[in-house]
Amino acid sequence: MIWVFVYGTLLPGECNHHVVKPYLIQTEPGRVRGRLYDIGAYPALVLDETGDWVEGEWHGISAEGLKDLDELEGYSGEGQSNEYDRVWVEDREANRAGWVYVYGDSRGYPPIPGGSWRQWRKRT
Repeated sequence: MIWVFVYGTLLPGECNHHVVKPYLIQTEPGRVRGRLYDIGAYPALVLDETGDWVEGEWHGISAEGLKDLDELEGYSGEGQSNEYDRVWVEDREANRAGWVYVYGDSRGYPPIPGGSWRQWRKRT
């Protein structure tokens, strides 16, 4: 099983959950330090140990699922021109580590205060 931290449209009830759902084995709540940015139809996470807590879920998926997530997130591999990079992250509170799709910086997009994509969408 491969663990992936999701914080936006891959969450249950969101528009891209159908992509991960066939591969989903286990789900746990989680959060990581960083900052969320409003890209429009979806968020982007920039990891930052001094940032806010970003709420999400740990999805335990089958190996086949990672390939489909890479495609959705525009990840072609390390050192490639990617929409999102896939990096290893630790959630010390949940005692969990795994992959997460992130931006390296904000790329000029507006921040999402509070660290929750779901709460942000309810307000906008």
